[in-house]
Amino acid sequence: MNKMIIYKEWLKTRALIFGMIAVTVLATAFCYLNLQKNVQFRGEGLLWELLTSKDTVLVEMLRYLPAIFGGVLALCQFLPETRSRRLKLTLHLPCPQGRMICGIYLYGLCVLGCLFALQALAMAALLSKWIVGELIARVMLTVLVWYLAGFGTYIWVGAICIEPTWKMRVVMGVVLAGVLYLLFLSAVPEAYNSFLPSLAVYVLGGQVMFFSSTARFKEGLQD
Repeated sequence: MNKMIIYKEWLKTRALIFGMIAVTVLATAFCYLNLQKNVQFRGEGLLWELLTSKDTVLVEMLRYLPAIFGGVLALCQFLPETRSRRLKLTLHLPCPQGRMICGIYLYGLCVLGCLFALQALAMAALLSKWIVGELIARVMLTVLVWYLAGFGTYIWVGAICIEPTWKMRVVMGVVLAGVLYLLFLSAVPEAYNSFLPSLAVYVLGGQVMFFSSTARFKEGLQD
């Protein structure tokens, strides 16, 4: 059953996944080429100055990309299921409801996790050409907040898609807007370090609403 769920989700999202990979590769490559051009004209000292005294992490153009990926993937996975009522049928198959939903949900999280991890490794490898490990860690800790926004957007947009009542959709939309505002409030490198674990728990706590919306959808609640 788990293999069937994964295969079904793969067929549904494979075009989007390849598209996200292509966008990630192009955006990361553009950042690299832009940095390389600056180094050629002004030297490697420019990058050190930007990181240590100019409040920049060199890859700002990638800032909103994870959140966009998370939202689009959630829409691709859950919106067709709820509009055609296929999810309601899925929840009534002879398989535990929790396993079915967790399979679909974890598939999306794994896709995002793999994509973010590959991009982070690529960025670290490219930056290692010019800067030392301590400064690369400074960049990665800042980028981690952006990836957290990607996971949070996936969770909350998925919950909104499944939620059968408009009242709760509006409430969750407001909460999502607040979460994203908080995550993108500061562009200063490592500004979130001191409370990053607490922020992660708060963002990922949206899973409670995800499964709550699933239960209401199965019950057939409406406004």
